[in-house]
Amino acid sequence: MKHELAGRALPMAAFPRSVRLFNWERTLAILSPVLLLLAWELAVAVDQIDARFFPPPSRIFQTLAAMVASGEMASHLGISLQRVAIGFLLGAVPGVIIGLAMGLLPLVRAAISPLVDATYPIPKIALLPMFIMIFGIGEESKYAIIATSVIYLVLINTESGVRNLEKIYLDVGKNFHASRKMMFLDIALPGAMPMIVTGLKLGMGIALLVIVAAEFVGAKSGIGYLIWTSWQTFEVEKMYVGLLIMALLGFVSTILLNAFERFAVPWKAR
Repeated sequence: MKHELAGRALPMAAFPRSVRLFNWERTLAILSPVLLLLAWELAVAVDQIDARFFPPPSRIFQTLAAMVASGEMASHLGISLQRVAIGFLLGAVPGVIIGLAMGLLPLVRAAISPLVDATYPIPKIALLPMFIMIFGIGEESKYAIIATSVIYLVLINTESGVRNLEKIYLDVGKNFHASRKMMFLDIALPGAMPMIVTGLKLGMGIALLVIVAAEFVGAKSGIGYLIWTSWQTFEVEKMYVGLLIMALLGFVSTILLNAFERFAVPWKAR
């Protein structure tokens, strides 16, 4: 009897509702882009859309495979990832430190908040010409524009996380004569971590947007450079390959930051 049961597949109703819902969500997450690509391929095949401007996915993937085989994609992707990683760290680390200080120290908040409020609305990509004048047309200007775009989102979210802490936690630290370092690292940082992670997620999304625009100007490599030059030379398949790679980078970065969130904020309800 046991052997017979072991050989049978359990019906879906035997699984908890949460498991069934997760399976449906995962199935839909896979099916939706596949169906979209199939519809796109079919629309090109029956001449419903112009293949000159919207080449079928099969040709785009063929171009991607050729670029991977030749090493061209690795070159562009590697330099873009380096720029994003360095710029992101240069913006995120100071953003967390300054945000913690603004949340805990009223004098620091009073000094920095007006500057943040005044400069935050400025489109960060509009600062690229200024950074090129200051740092030149090399890598430093790209690091600077990414860091500037990231720091605001991380700083604002970190400050909000600290200021939304239950006052009792800060009072306990003061009553036990916690040092300034303990107030920062043992109370404010863990308490604000959910908001910090949110700021990091937003910052990474902006970093990926900015790097493409930054590589349009004064770059000889990178995904943004690939997209721009492909448009100029009307190599449409390569342009779509660049867009596809940026979409994949956004997807992978979200997965990695979600994993970091599970590690850094294990108590957060999901």
